[in-house]
Amino acid sequence: MVRLPGRSAPRPPRAFGHPRAPHRPPRRARASGGDRSGVLRSAATGRSVAGQVFLLQVVIVLLLVVAAVVAQVLQVRHDTDVEAGNRSLAVAQTFANAPGTREALRSADPTAVLQPRAEAVRKATGVDFVVVMNTEGVRYTHPKPDRIGKRFVGTIAPALAGRTVTEHITGTIGPLVQVVVPVRDPAGKVVGLVSAGITTAHVGGTADRQLPLLLAAAAAALALATAGTALVSRRLLRQTHGLGPYEMTRMYEHHDAVLHAVREGVLIVGGDGRLLLANDEAHRLLDLPADAERRHVLQLGLDDETADLLASGRIATDEVHLVKDRLLAINQRPTDLRGGPAGSVTTLRDSTELRALSGRAEVARERLNMLYDAGVTIGTSLDVARTAEELASLAVPRFADFATVDLFDPVLNGEEPRPGTALRRTACAGVREDSPLYPLGERIRFVPTSPQARALTTGQSVVVERLREAPGWRAQDLERTDQVLDYGIHSLITVPLRAGSLVLGLANFWRAEKPQPFDAEEVSLAEELVARAAVSIDNARRYTREHSMAVTLQRSLLPRSLPEQGALEIAYRYLPAQAGVGGDWFDVLPLSGARVALVVGDVVGHGLHAAATMGRLRTAVHNFSALDLPPDELLGLLDELVGRLDQDETAVAGGAVVTGATCLYAIYDPVSRRCTVARAGHPPPALVHPDGTVEFPDVPAGPPLGLGGLPFETEELELAEGSRLVLYTDGLVEDRERDIDEGLGLLGDALRRTPGASPEETCRAVLDRLPARPSDDVALIVARTRVLGGDRVAQWQVPTDPAAVSHVRSSVTRRLADWGLEELAFTTELILSELVTNAIRYGRGPIAVRLLRDRALICEVSDRSTTSPHLRYAASTDEGGRGLFLVAQLAERWGTRYTPHGKVIWAEQPLP
Repeated sequence: MVRLPGRSAPRPPRAFGHPRAPHRPPRRARASGGDRSGVLRSAATGRSVAGQVFLLQVVIVLLLVVAAVVAQVLQVRHDTDVEAGNRSLAVAQTFANAPGTREALRSADPTAVLQPRAEAVRKATGVDFVVVMNTEGVRYTHPKPDRIGKRFVGTIAPALAGRTVTEHITGTIGPLVQVVVPVRDPAGKVVGLVSAGITTAHVGGTADRQLPLLLAAAAAALALATAGTALVSRRLLRQTHGLGPYEMTRMYEHHDAVLHAVREGVLIVGGDGRLLLANDEAHRLLDLPADAERRHVLQLGLDDETADLLASGRIATDEVHLVKDRLLAINQRPTDLRGGPAGSVTTLRDSTELRALSGRAEVARERLNMLYDAGVTIGTSLDVARTAEELASLAVPRFADFATVDLFDPVLNGEEPRPGTALRRTACAGVREDSPLYPLGERIRFVPTSPQARALTTGQSVVVERLREAPGWRAQDLERTDQVLDYGIHSLITVPLRAGSLVLGLANFWRAEKPQPFDAEEVSLAEELVARAAVSIDNARRYTREHSMAVTLQRSLLPRSLPEQGALEIAYRYLPAQAGVGGDWFDVLPLSGARVALVVGDVVGHGLHAAATMGRLRTAVHNFSALDLPPDELLGLLDELVGRLDQDETAVAGGAVVTGATCLYAIYDPVSRRCTVARAGHPPPALVHPDGTVEFPDVPAGPPLGLGGLPFETEELELAEGSRLVLYTDGLVEDRERDIDEGLGLLGDALRRTPGASPEETCRAVLDRLPARPSDDVALIVARTRVLGGDRVAQWQVPTDPAAVSHVRSSVTRRLADWGLEELAFTTELILSELVTNAIRYGRGPIAVRLLRDRALICEVSDRSTTSPHLRYAASTDEGGRGLFLVAQLAERWGTRYTPHGKVIWAEQPLP
């Protein structure tokens, strides 16, 4: 570790070697092992140890490289100067001692002789100049002729004294080294001087050319040194996790303090099995010697099993070992899982004192879980018996070996309990099925001395720890109680099911498999479970009561039987919803002229309000149908009625409005085989033709009832004899799992599989595809059409002449004779005479008469007038006004219905 000035070195942890830094140290981001830029960034900050080492090493390498380059440059300069001096000296001496030099100096024109020789030598030797001068320094030769005869620039005094002069000067051609040597005569007298010189640039050119290579080599050396330093720093950074010296010191101090303060023993064992670290708690738990560190774990005096575990280095999770008098929970993990050194880390926890506490905590946790499960699993349905079964199933076997629930009979029917009456065993659960306890469904009347009777009387729980020692319980049924004891049941808790001030029954918990009896804490748990179940049972009881009332109301409002009529063969089904009664309804209404109206409706919602609203709408349809209105007009009146109902309910505080209602109304005429249909937000009818093909007629879909503002439209269908018209509510074709299009497809498939089937068979085939308890109400009507043939229909056109009445009577009498109805001839003549006479007198032509022989004889007189006659009592002095009175007395029913072209007055007579 680098020791920085002014900071003390980190203190090693006591009693052990230096541990590794934590895996994720605080306040520093870990540098990736392969991220060199991370190392450089860390180095640039200089705060971490690795960064400081990196910077220091890079500076040292850089200084070494700079020093090497400077030394090399200086050496090159020195060598250059030496070489320049040597070359100049050699040239000067050689020229001075050359033959003829002395003689030329003594000649009359030394320059003429010496200048060519000097230039030749200069060029041959590569020096920059060779200058020959006299003893006074006047030049005889020079590379530049204009300088001949001028004085030599340099020091010549030593040379005149016979010595050689070497000097460095900066001349006109740059820095240079020049040498001056004397020229001697045979007597040794200096007769002249020779100077040779060369610039250092010419001598050091080679060295200068080598300098870039030298710098490149230095740069490469610096790069390699930096890379190596980065690798070393990266390793150091990974080892120190980017911490600075002060932080590492604090980390080690904190690590030391925490390690010795924790209540768990910590051991670090090396790959060779030697103990590297042991904190104070580990020393205490394992009773290790003071010099345990650096010793092999097999030599620490531990038991063989524990020592083998520590030496093996294998993974261990909460392994319990008995070490002397302690139970230690040991966890062990290898240290080389993430690239660390070989070895293992072991933690020790003393579980001796925690065993008892954990046992009690486990019991408390199990009880809390039971209470949580009670809130989740008890009361999942609004069924009294099912809720009692859920309580018994929850208690076995987690709390008791057997559990029974006994309720008063009125509770099962939704009524309030009547104390003093017998209870019925409603639920029973146990670890075995052959217990001698009272069986399911048994009516039980407890004797006053029994724990159950005391619980019912006092409303408090009763615990019998030992049934064999409880004479009051055995008095209930000596034979059965002996069987219970012989079976092994030995303890009982009986808890009353209380809901407010009502005691609904009893919950009994029996113990057989577990030898210990029930205690006071278990009584509290039993009371809590039963209290939660009692609320759910009481809710189910109230729901059962309301459901029974709603079902009773609904059954009273739905048709109990279908009226007699001959136009349609009808079968129907009604299935209540799983959640309770709803507002689906249907009706079959005979109309005048052998026609029949089919009605299917649906009030959204469930319960009493939906059922009551359905009854009101059904009554309204009955009343409106008596007016013999077309389907669209009838739905319009029904829409206004629903709107008024909503306004009336809204005006009452807390009143529930009709949240939605739909209806389909169809009128079938067996004479014309035409069916007029209108619907208000209801699914369209299905039509099964005699050949088995199925279609859903495109009946205009009006808005649901109560919205108002939009008229309803009708669709007229012509049905062949034997066609089946299928009307239904949306519960048949739509639920949470499928949309209406898929439901219509399934309905069509079911109808196609029943070609030629009767309406009853068609109902069974359609409902077989539904669940036993659908999620919504289902109302279904299947009507197969019949036709009133021409042999049972007679009609005549009547002129607007009173004399034509007699002809009509004659024709009617003949037709009645053909039908074998002579007994009705007289009354029929009277009825037709009055109706035709009124039409001729008060109506507009054309006038028509029609007789229909159905279940009754129907007489109809139609005209183009929309004025309806009224029944009145004529005074004794009145000449007229008694015609309709006679018609009303002679006919079973009579009335008026309007058509698009006028009206029809009809009268029915029963067939003899």
